[in-house]
Amino acid sequence: MEETLYDGPDAYALADWRLRINQLYAEVRAAPSPRAGWVQWRQTRNDLFRKHPMSPLPAEQRTDFPGLAYFDYDEAFRFAVDLESAEQQDEIKFELGDDGAARMLGVARTCGLAEWMGGELTLYRIEGYGGGLFLPFADATAGNETYGGGRYFLDTIKGADHGLDAHGRLIVDFNFAYNPSCSYSPAYVCPLSPAENRLAVAIEAGERSA
Repeated sequence: MEETLYDGPDAYALADWRLRINQLYAEVRAAPSPRAGWVQWRQTRNDLFRKHPMSPLPAEQRTDFPGLAYFDYDEAFRFAVDLESAEQQDEIKFELGDDGAARMLGVARTCGLAEWMGGELTLYRIEGYGGGLFLPFADATAGNETYGGGRYFLDTIKGADHGLDAHGRLIVDFNFAYNPSCSYSPAYVCPLSPAENRLAVAIEAGERSA
């Protein structure tokens, strides 16, 4: 039987998964180049999905799991953008299955994507204790080449964060866009991309449908 990446008590499996994701993104930020970081990101995610007990893949799919599907790395989809305060918004509520309901509020809007992407994106704060920043989006590939409900780029609760550049601008590298857990298994319930974060262009970067 293939050894998993974690063999401690089940109660700590989620904590171990989150620790590994945090470590992975720290290594990506420290990589010698964005492309090198992306290669490591892909390899590590495949290992976690294949071997870790908290993998969103159903257990019966892990043994013969060939790896996640991605578009080729394209540096044209990497940006560093300024942020401006978001206009006053109503809270967005979403269900998380057995975890109950959650709320998020738009707190900032990107400045610098519209020229290439046809629009800007809203950065959300997950409300409540332990909340973090969250950036979901969807584009013209959604429902065809990528997951129909959209993809995620930044989720600081889970450690998915590419940080800021030397000028304090948010790094948005769509090559690291990834599918929510509910795209792999109906056991998960995930927040989908709000309408204001749906872009008309096709972003052929990041994780795609198998």
